[in-house]
Amino acid sequence: MTEPSSLTILLGGLAFGTAAGFLLLLNGRIAGFSGIFRGVILYGGRDDTWKAFFLAGAIAAGGVASRVFPGAVPGHYDASLGLLVVAGLLVGIGTRLGNGCTSGHGVCGIGRLSKRSFVATLVFVGSGIVTVAAANAFGGTQ
Repeated sequence: MTEPSSLTILLGGLAFGTAAGFLLLLNGRIAGFSGIFRGVILYGGRDDTWKAFFLAGAIAAGGVASRVFPGAVPGHYDASLGLLVVAGLLVGIGTRLGNGCTSGHGVCGIGRLSKRSFVATLVFVGSGIVTVAAANAFGGTQ
């Protein structure tokens, strides 16, 4: 897997920030992916169709980015399916406990100067640092 360049990281951040800003301005909604994903999965007949379109757009943008910037979007992970499932479940549990994810708190919440989002983002980043350090210490991959 090739490392993304500073330019592709910057463009990705700008794209997400722009999408989050437009979602807030045009729809009055926060672009927290865990909440949006949950709304799609637990669709209860409410007017949540925009959530499915938002997620589809995010997936399509990743596909476009992988074509425009080869190597910017990882295409393969050296991890077992079981490990990926456990990791996904842990992320889901964490987003429920934190009442949001890094996109909701880290981008949108900090942008609105939310104290709760500042704390949540510090916890997310700190947990990531500890997880990478532990994985490296026990022979995990980066």
